[in-house]
Amino acid sequence: MAYDDFVIQRDLDFTVRRGEVFIIMGGSGCGKTTLLKHMIGLKAPAEGDVLYDGKSFWKVDEGERDQVKRRFGVLFQAGALWSSMTLAENVALPLRLYTPLGELEIRDIAAYKLALVGLAGFEDYTPSEISGGMKKRAGLARAMALDPEILYFDEPSAGLDPLSARLLDELILELRDTLGTTLVVVSHELASIFAIGDTAVFLDTDAKTQLAVGNPRELRNASPDPRVRRFLTRGETDGKAPSAGVN
Repeated sequence: MAYDDFVIQRDLDFTVRRGEVFIIMGGSGCGKTTLLKHMIGLKAPAEGDVLYDGKSFWKVDEGERDQVKRRFGVLFQAGALWSSMTLAENVALPLRLYTPLGELEIRDIAAYKLALVGLAGFEDYTPSEISGGMKKRAGLARAMALDPEILYFDEPSAGLDPLSARLLDELILELRDTLGTTLVVVSHELASIFAIGDTAVFLDTDAKTQLAVGNPRELRNASPDPRVRRFLTRGETDGKAPSAGVN
């Protein structure tokens, strides 16, 4: 992965299994979101490829790549809702663009998707009328509109209070457990990583490559690389964590 001659990450090699929550984790600036862009078709890798079911994603024509894109939905970091549309209209947009469904059926599906994320009754609200956590859930409802096999999340907990972040984590697990959806989540939030992650890849800024792949809770305790343990314990493995006291 690179921007012109500046290398972000190299030699990445990992597999996302069906029906799991896969975490892309690492410190700020390590290339997590750039990797996500490679996986969803927004940026071509400088070298290498992304494979879906063992088939090339980038070494095919754009038409074939677009067919693969239909299989996944994306929740962007800020929700990326259209401010001039109601929540129902936001969710309905991909249905209008990519399906032959009639208007009544589209409205019913939009209402159903909003209900799945806990927003029943908010169909006619605009993004400016709801909280940040609700915007994330509305964005998720839109990402689910076409019943994707894979959902991609870019820092879903960013900007959320702890309770809203926990509720979103619970919703992610519910999607995995009830619908069998595969979820790929970019995150540096340790609480979310440990709560929802089945498997994680750790990207390092300095090494410019992955340092570990595995269950994040197991990596926290047993990764052979101290940089991984340091990240997952907030530096406590260094034995230098400052103590706080009140006099």
